[in-house]
Amino acid sequence: MSAADPRLGRRVMQRLDELATDTDEEGCITRLFLSPAHKAAMERVRGWMRDAGLAAHDDAVGNVVGRLEGASLDAPTFIVASHIDSVRNAGRYDGTFGVVSAIEVVEELRHRGTKLPFAIEVVAFGDEEGVRFPTTLSGSRAFAGTFSREALSVRDADGVSMGEALTAFGCDTEAITSLARDPARICGYLEAHIEQGPVLEAEHLALGIVSAIAGASRFNVTVTGEAGHAGTVPMALRRDALAGAAAMIAAIETEARGTEGLVATVGVIEAKPRAVNVIPAEVRFSIDLRAPSDVLRLGAVAALEKRLGAIAAERGLRLTLTPLHEAKATQCDEVLIAELKASLTRLGHKPRELPSGAGHDAMAVASLCPVVMLFLRCKGGISHNPAEAITVEDADAAIEVMLDFLLHYRPRGRQEIAA
Repeated sequence: MSAADPRLGRRVMQRLDELATDTDEEGCITRLFLSPAHKAAMERVRGWMRDAGLAAHDDAVGNVVGRLEGASLDAPTFIVASHIDSVRNAGRYDGTFGVVSAIEVVEELRHRGTKLPFAIEVVAFGDEEGVRFPTTLSGSRAFAGTFSREALSVRDADGVSMGEALTAFGCDTEAITSLARDPARICGYLEAHIEQGPVLEAEHLALGIVSAIAGASRFNVTVTGEAGHAGTVPMALRRDALAGAAAMIAAIETEARGTEGLVATVGVIEAKPRAVNVIPAEVRFSIDLRAPSDVLRLGAVAALEKRLGAIAAERGLRLTLTPLHEAKATQCDEVLIAELKASLTRLGHKPRELPSGAGHDAMAVASLCPVVMLFLRCKGGISHNPAEAITVEDADAAIEVMLDFLLHYRPRGRQEIAA
């Protein structure tokens, strides 16, 4: 397609607008895993898949899977996927663009009468965000064969377990383990996604290639001091948990600002007893550390544990760090990166590589097969926000690159992949 006639982009944008109407909260987009809105979105996406010529079904963990056979029945399978769940009060492009654009690519291949030397599976994963339950990537982990049945016991804010929710949704939890794909039959994975950051826009680039997905470490921090009267305890004699926590948060920011590639966020903070005239006795706050290198991230964790401990000791406070989550960094496949670069170049785009600071389903699928991601710019780098925005021209450009990539891609043997 020419830039003057972005028909593929227009259709994808129209479908994304339709998908945005599947929401659990009126007036905004909230589509949580195994909710009524998730059910409605699955039905809508399944219909689009079938219209595009895919054989589509819902699986045992709440994914929608569409399959287009290759030139031969024994051909390997290439997966093109992303997710359709959302955060609360979300934008309309995070995850969903990757699903809807993949369907559009298949529909265009069918329109052209093209048979590829591999089968394509388009997957709409149901649980990437991890908003409803304190676990994430359930659908992609099931595909990769790394889903833990212990996850079925975790509960949402209403006390409903994931296993109970899946059963009520119509899923057979006993069948989840059978969803694992055979690594010998899967040749690769492509995920298109909005950047969720400002780099591409700042460089006036529509598209980019993800080189690595950052690993993450999350902690809950508890700082314990001693409550006292706000007017009678001298400053030098205080054990103020909030003042200590403030010094710790400043140290966290200093560590991240001074370490190339590291990002750190304190997103939650709570002080007790929450009285204007009482010295805080206890503060709890969160830490989210991310880096494209595990060596860098783990080094920062060790450095921060030492710095925070020193602050606590100096102020007579007790410090407790509770690990919540750890995900290793994921390197995208060098051969798939090279092939995606070639597609960008053929279509007149600068093949810019950049890391992703956000987590993606590709992280889970990487244990199954080689993975690569295509980023497209979003306005202001804003995501997880109703202000999330992309242009129809950029959407069309991404679809054209995905098409070119699949048309030129040739599966490698398992020995080549392992090497």
